[in-house]
Amino acid sequence: MHIKTNITVSIALAIMLFILPMLGGGCTFIDEKVSPSAASIINKPTETATPSTGSAEVDIKLPVEFNVLSEAWQALNEQYVDKTKLDPKKLSEGAVRGMMQSLDQFSSYADPDTHKYEMSTLEGKFEGVGAVISMKDNLLTVVSPIADSPAEKAGIKPGDKILKIDGQVTSNLSLIEATFKIRGPKGTTVTLLVLHDGDDEPVEISIVRDEITEKSVSYEMRDGMAYIKITQFLNSTGDDLKAALTQAISEGAKGIVLDLRNNPGGLLTASEDVASQFLAMGIVAKVVDDTGNESMVPVKRGGIATSLPLVVLVNNGSASASEIVAGALQDYGRAKIVGSQTFGKGSVQIIQDLSDGSALHITAYKWLTPFGRPIDGVGVTPDIVSDLKDDALIDWAVQYLKELIKAESLELAIS
Repeated sequence: MHIKTNITVSIALAIMLFILPMLGGGCTFIDEKVSPSAASIINKPTETATPSTGSAEVDIKLPVEFNVLSEAWQALNEQYVDKTKLDPKKLSEGAVRGMMQSLDQFSSYADPDTHKYEMSTLEGKFEGVGAVISMKDNLLTVVSPIADSPAEKAGIKPGDKILKIDGQVTSNLSLIEATFKIRGPKGTTVTLLVLHDGDDEPVEISIVRDEITEKSVSYEMRDGMAYIKITQFLNSTGDDLKAALTQAISEGAKGIVLDLRNNPGGLLTASEDVASQFLAMGIVAKVVDDTGNESMVPVKRGGIATSLPLVVLVNNGSASASEIVAGALQDYGRAKIVGSQTFGKGSVQIIQDLSDGSALHITAYKWLTPFGRPIDGVGVTPDIVSDLKDDALIDWAVQYLKELIKAESLELAIS
């Protein structure tokens, strides 16, 4: 099968980062926060709408069970005491929202304003607190705060459970609703009731929203090795990584430490671009539809770092697109994955535009590693488990690469 539409992969709707939108009309693939070249993921035609236009034209008959909606509307019109509150638009939105919430934790409804806003959030510049959230075990959970963001400075950590937003309990909110309650203009404050991972009592944290601009790729040389950190997978990530690798190779890098810790994901095409810089051939991931049919996301030929020794750092804040990259490199034995178990987001959502400018986020696919390993709810298990944090793990990885290169050189000399 061929993927013709834009896809995004991330598990998590970013609080002020991105909410997994896609650019383009009709049926767009995203995986959470979730573009087209891999682009080939399975453009499965919908049965109820025209994907290219987002038209609400129905091609199949509604099940008889939907008759109750008409009955409810008629009853309200005949008996409700305040007819001024019978706004058809609001009531239809409420019905669709409820329909999506009854499915799974990632399927949801975005009203026209929300959808318009989310479509503008994949460029790495936004206003908010700077954290990525998702649903895990039916709880609003922080995937990771963005580096140097208001959220990180206020003490928000990966794995935190957000119990209340400005006093409102989150258990009744969808992921999108929670996202937009936490978002807001620069200079305003949002108060979160947070249960830190491992704690028994929640704490209240007030965060002043700010404008957040994040470069997705940073690079520096460390003792002869290229240290490259990718904070999220955006439109620019593939080109930025290639530029960093070109610079590193020109400076004589003997190996690469790729840091994906606390990277919540982003665009599937960006993960394809990243993995393709390190793999000479093969596939980046498999995508499985509702009938079990698989479609492949192929490696793009021409990667410039397909043979340099490679270590990839991950943790429980590494999700979605990060897990796609780590899983592919691990399957092919291209890199050692080091750190702790990753988040475990392996489902793909599509964004289906509706005729009024709103949209549905529909869980439509699962993705697997190239060798068919499931990730959803499981994550990627590191080859080398380590509880080292921050620079300590980077230093370990650099030393590991030096010893690996030394051993390989010795083996070549002996042979």
